[in-house]
Amino acid sequence: MLANAISREYNDTEMIKGYLLIKLVPGLESNALSQIRALPGVSEVDLVFGQWDAIATTEAKSLFELSRIIIGEIRGIQGVQDTETLVQGDL
Repeated sequence: MLANAISREYNDTEMIKGYLLIKLVPGLESNALSQIRALPGVSEVDLVFGQWDAIATTEAKSLFELSRIIIGEIRGIQGVQDTETLVQGDL
């Protein structure tokens, strides 16, 4: 089954979805979240309580583009202290 999912043909309309766990700097949360929400490719941002401070849902046409959004944009925002990315998979 897994081999079928991996070997499935790529569809140009499919998007790579990533869930980004975000740790924020205390006192800079509001500004950082506003900037993250305004980024193209970010479809949703939710504040959460626990080890992480927020979860952002991102979508991109490729893994490279998803990496660019996370590394080139989100991690550069003042107030973002740490991130962990979970990439959606299919079986």
